[in-house]
Formats: sequence, structure tokens, C-alpha cells
Amino acid sequence: MQAKDIMTTSVISVPQDGTVEDAVRLMLDHHISALPVLDDQGRLKGLLSEGDLMRRVRDTESPRRSWWLEIFGGTSNTARDFVKLKSNRVEDVMTRDVVSVEEDTTVARIARLLEKHRIKRVPVLRSGQVVGIVSRANLLHALSALRDRVLPEPSEDDRLLRVKVEKALKDVPGATVNLINYTVEDGTVTVWGVADSDFQENAIRVAVENLSGVRKVDVNMGRLPAWAYGI
Repeated sequence: MQAKDIMTTSVISVPQDGTVEDAVRLMLDHHISALPVLDDQGRLKGLLSEGDLMRRVRDTESPRRSWWLEIFGGTSNTARDFVKLKSNRVEDVMTRDVVSVEEDTTVARIARLLEKHRIKRVPVLRSGQVVGIVSRANLLHALSALRDRVLPEPSEDDRLLRVKVEKALKDVPGATVNLINYTVEDGTVTVWGVADSDFQENAIRVAVENLSGVRKVDVNMGRLPAWAYGI
């Protein structure tokens, strides 16, 4: 099983020349905790997470460092900290050293990368362009589908069907696709995520059931009202 078999494909991103205010609004509106930062060619330049933003709040409440720490730490470090804390530009605040993977990176390797670098997610690239995100939640969803403790290798038919599922979910009225994940195995589509009502969950099920090649649909949706997405 590879990144392309479990990744979330509806990626919400922020432009490199965007503002921190824009990024915060995107996070609140889409109920997500991190945003890939892209240049005007769509290439990955960094990642802006809740951690980057919360650090600004914590550090502004912290006492100023002593003069001797500033001397030994160097003025460049102090200036860099100042920029990260005070700038309203995404490119100044984002994390630049981003761990990413390709579409064909195995799920096992992704798990090792998350553990090694103590991170929660990795962007998935195709020819330098971000095409998905694999998070800890995506890995857990894959693990929940284990049979005989072995991750299945999806067939080409399953991978083509996964593309159809992605398109079908985008047509469901009101569905927040970036909060939905799905796996396909032997024509069985398993869907996780959140919906704001039973009606929306049923709409998601119907959209998938109507696809040719689908043998069975298993929907596991939690509840989060649409008005709460921006909290």
C-alpha cells in the first residue's frame, strides 16, 4: 500500500505571499491544523501549522531573554525570532524544512518518517506539485482495514475506483471533502470522516454506491455541524 492509496486528496493550501490572517481563516473555515505553502508555480515551499502560530502566542507572553543569552546566541538568532513572532507574512512564519513523500512511497516508510521526525503529517508530491496529504489519521484508517495483519496491495482497478470516489464526493452537497478519507479494497469502499447530519452521511453513501465497480460501501462518519467548522 502506497501514499496514493490512503492520502487525503482535497488539499487546502496557502500561497507563499499570503498573510498569516489569511492562513488562520483557512484553518478555521476548513477545520484543519496545517497548510502546505505553495509558490506561484504550485511547488511546495513550506508548511504552516497550528504549532507555528501558537508559538507566537506563547513567546509574546514570555519574558525577554537575558542580555548574555542574546550575546552568546547571536544577533542573527534574535533577529530571526523577531521576524517569526512579528511578521504577518506566511513565508516568514512557515516551517521551511518540510518532510515530504512521493505518491509511490510505501505506507510503512511514511509511518517511520512520522515517528523519526516527530511530525503529524507529510505532503505527497507528484513532479514537485502537492497532490495529497498523509496524516496519522490516514495511517490509522489503513490499519483499521488490516486483514491477517498485512496491509493489502491495491489493484489497479481499486486505484482507478479511488479516483472515481474522490470525484463523486465532491458532488455531495455540503460535504467537506478535506474532512473525509476513504480506502478501496477489492471493490469495497470504506469511508471515514465527519458529516453534519444523517442526511449528509446518506448522501455520501449513495454517491459512492452509484459508482460502477463498487461492491460494498462501509460508511463510518462522526458528527460535526457545519457551523462548528470555523471554531
